[in-house]
Amino acid sequence: MKGRKLAISAALTTVVAAAAVLTLGVGAGSAAKSATFKAAWIYVGPHNDGGWSQAHDAGRLFVQKSLGSKVVTTYKENIPEGPQVAQTIESLVSDGNSIIFGTSYGYQPYFAAAAKAHPDVKFEMATGTMQSKNLAEYYGAGEDSIYLSGMAAGAATKKGVVGYVAAFPIPEVIRHTNAFALGVQATHPGATVKVVWTSSWFDPAKEKKAAQSLQSAGADVIGQNVDSPAAGQFAKSVSLPWVGYDSDSAKFAPQQWLTAAVYNWGPYYLKRVKAAMAGTWKTGFYYGGLKDGFTKLAPFGPAVSAQTKAAIAAKTKAIESGSFYEFAGPLYDQKGKLRVPKGKKLSVTQLYAMNWLVKGVQGSATG
Repeated sequence: MKGRKLAISAALTTVVAAAAVLTLGVGAGSAAKSATFKAAWIYVGPHNDGGWSQAHDAGRLFVQKSLGSKVVTTYKENIPEGPQVAQTIESLVSDGNSIIFGTSYGYQPYFAAAAKAHPDVKFEMATGTMQSKNLAEYYGAGEDSIYLSGMAAGAATKKGVVGYVAAFPIPEVIRHTNAFALGVQATHPGATVKVVWTSSWFDPAKEKKAAQSLQSAGADVIGQNVDSPAAGQFAKSVSLPWVGYDSDSAKFAPQQWLTAAVYNWGPYYLKRVKAAMAGTWKTGFYYGGLKDGFTKLAPFGPAVSAQTKAAIAAKTKAIESGSFYEFAGPLYDQKGKLRVPKGKKLSVTQLYAMNWLVKGVQGSATG
């Protein structure tokens, strides 16, 4: 009797174990086939900063809306450029994200290290220069739309002095400052652009203080290459025309608003996420422009004249056709040194190494 009970017990154990194995097998197989793809973004500022990070987050939302239940997107915000980036990446990898986008220049070394440590995860860096088998770099010719926004600023200044609130004196921001200044000079020959560095991508208090100092130094128009609308809010308080950056921030100073260079990240993000999902993702370097709709101008404010709009529209067509390029020679630096001879133009590689400011910019190229 005892042996019979043991046999029955053993049989039941075998059946239960087999059922458990079968259940687990089916469950795992189903999960593998229907598992939702995960994609993540890391922002240096708040996702609703009114500028850079908000533009990226609009791109993330575009991906989510386009792919629906096929994808789960997430973001981490206010991640400073430092060791916290590495911790954030590890957390996102552990959470099962298959592709991770970094959106700040100083994230590069941490993304490069993570790409080596996690070869099965796809990594992408905005504005950087590092690439590997599973680390891609993407950005675009923001300098073109920034040049156009500078034209609006040049047309608005009466004194011929425009202030520019900028983040860090790195090649990216230096070329943007130069493009803005060249645009200003296109509609107001001989105008100067005074630049103040905040040493931060997102610091509303510093940005406001910088705008105040620029006004005190004689600027009657304010432009920016930082992430918050603080400079524009100051411009509103003193009734100065304002050119924003990254996002359409007209609501913060509707009467002072001129325009802004903005980015449309969504189509690029969607293309890359879909490639990662399909197993066709490859590393590379993307540099979008006006022609493919990656960068453009935000709607004009009420103070921009029909004449200025027409001039900007004509220059936009010239840039798109290739008949005009703001970084074609002759170009001189602040000290009058010829940097780009007539008949020559800077390549993207040279733009990514730019460390000098053009003639007419007042401020240091080293911060």
